[in-house]
Amino acid sequence: MKPTVLRAVPILGWLYLAGGIAAAATDRVPQSRVLRGIWWIDAFLSFVVHAAQIPTALRTAEGSGRSSVETAVLTQIFGMTWWRTQPERGTSVEQENRQ
Repeated sequence: MKPTVLRAVPILGWLYLAGGIAAAATDRVPQSRVLRGIWWIDAFLSFVVHAAQIPTALRTAEGSGRSSVETAVLTQIFGMTWWRTQPERGTSVEQENRQ
């Protein structure tokens, strides 16, 4: 599956979180416990789990030419779909796309 498609999942998660914050700010929080529960699960995954992946992402990105800050920020946003889809050391992006 293409990395762009995989990265859409965390983006949708961040949009859901933003929608929940907007709903709370306008006193329009859904009454559904399921929707609120999903929001909290999404918040945990987006903030805690993505942050926990940063050390592994930094180790994986060593020698890739990317800065530590860039790797950390992109991992916080995209989680595993960022660092797991990067080309391996010594493999160009063009070679990776052909596989």
